[in-house]
Amino acid sequence: MTGEMWLQHTHLDKLYGYLPGMAEALPLIFGMSRVEYRDIIARYDARAREAAKGMLADEAFAARVGALPVQPGQTILAIGDSITDDLQSWAEILRHLLDPRGVRVVNGGLSAHTTAMVLRRWPATLAAARPDWVICGLGGNDVTRVGPDAAKPQVSLHESVANLRELRRIGGAVARWVWMTPVPVIEERVTASPTFGFSQATWRNADIVALAGEVKGFADPVVDLTAAFGVPARPDLQGADGVHPSLEGQMAITRSFVERLT
Repeated sequence: MTGEMWLQHTHLDKLYGYLPGMAEALPLIFGMSRVEYRDIIARYDARAREAAKGMLADEAFAARVGALPVQPGQTILAIGDSITDDLQSWAEILRHLLDPRGVRVVNGGLSAHTTAMVLRRWPATLAAARPDWVICGLGGNDVTRVGPDAAKPQVSLHESVANLRELRRIGGAVARWVWMTPVPVIEERVTASPTFGFSQATWRNADIVALAGEVKGFADPVVDLTAAFGVPARPDLQGADGVHPSLEGQMAITRSFVERLT
């Protein structure tokens, strides 16, 4: 995986920004000059901005964006894993859609994080972002299976549901809540991925569908990405590794969110 691909999904400043000199060291960590680092981030941001612009060219969709029940001055906190943390993710596209309305979107996605890992830092995250809305797209790493036999998910279904409910309980006093189900994968692409092969990480759509079924039973609005992507995922919506959506897939997530809330 190239430095640019790592940078697309991995943002150490979110995890270790409190360390002295971290911001200045980031280009070196990724093996880049400051100019290269800045230009790559700007390029992904431009893709997200252009995606938003293209979506708003559809008058019906633009009307839906205008009808979203968010108010100027409000903050939306998007939490999730690398699918959210992606520099051209649905959260970044949504930021460009809502910025003209004076709505702040904070991308709180953390690559490789499970529900348990996010729960550990959740009170501090809420205190820093002070959101009016939380969009929760966690669970994709909970269902990751690791090792030669891939005997079990990293986090059991029961524990994943318990963690999600606890995130909701803690955050519910300060914010309105929207859930997103995990995104289906293309298992053959996962198997062929050198990165996942080296780490012996695999995903099964059966695990994803099981967790999605639990999430769809929650009381708050749910964006069903198993329906939006299909099971297995549509080839054009998933990326080369079978797990991280293409830009078209990220747009599909954004579109599903807007349609669900309107």
